[in-house]
Amino acid sequence: QVQLVESGGGLVQAGDSLRLSCAASGRTFSTSAMGWFRQTPGKEREFIAAVASSGYSTSYTDAVKGRFTISRDNAKSTVYLEMNSLKPEDTAVYYCAGRRIGERMITQQATGYDYWGQGTQVTVSS
Repeated sequence: QVQLVESGGGLVQAGDSLRLSCAASGRTFSTSAMGWFRQTPGKEREFIAAVASSGYSTSYTDAVKGRFTISRDNAKSTVYLEMNSLKPEDTAVYYCAGRRIGERMITQQATGYDYWGQGTQVTVSS
């Protein structure tokens, strides 16, 4: 069983930066694509970014392109989300997600991920 633990959320001002981390248990981290999603009350979980198992291929939703960067360190079984130029509309609970072992390619569909972290709150004040 894979466990994902996010960290790095907090309260920041508009224009600030934050880096989220997601540490994964298990030795098979390097064989799975990983993603970040976010959710606000009353809304569906929204795809933010994903990275293939190799780390060479990434995908972003249009709302964060040019501001957010996803990366991974397979040696540390950790995936990161670097968030710059934060806006109040980025306020949400951010979730790390992992695909099934061996699913190396990116998907933007939440249903394509089998493992989820507990979420970390990001609040951006104006």
